Amino acid sequence: MDVELNHCATDECTCGAHDETEHGYTGDRAAYIARMRRIEGQVRGIERMIEQNTYCIDVLTQISAATKALQSVSLALLEDHLNHCVVGAARADDDAGREKVREATQAVARLWKS
Repeated sequence: MDVELNHCATDECTCGAHDETEHGYTGDRAAYIARMRRIEGQVRGIERMIEQNTYCIDVLTQISAATKALQSVSLALLEDHLNHCVVGAARADDDAGREKVREATQAVARLWKS
């Protein structure tokens, strides 16, 4: 069976089938960094709005937009994790695959709670 290298997104994986410096999002890292910088700009804008005593609803609207942007990034990261890390672990070993599914399920639960 061929093992997809670099499938794990955590440093705790013990399957030994990859280089732990490669993660599911690595190929798109520059795009993720750009997205996070835009979100950072949105948050700084919200801070300025509060400093300038901007109307509450306008501030809340911007907070909602920043929240949606973060949710979009988290969904994309989750998809990368599933396609790269979970699939790679499942190809390497059934138990490793089940562990990655459990890990992803816990991450989704944390996202739902936030």
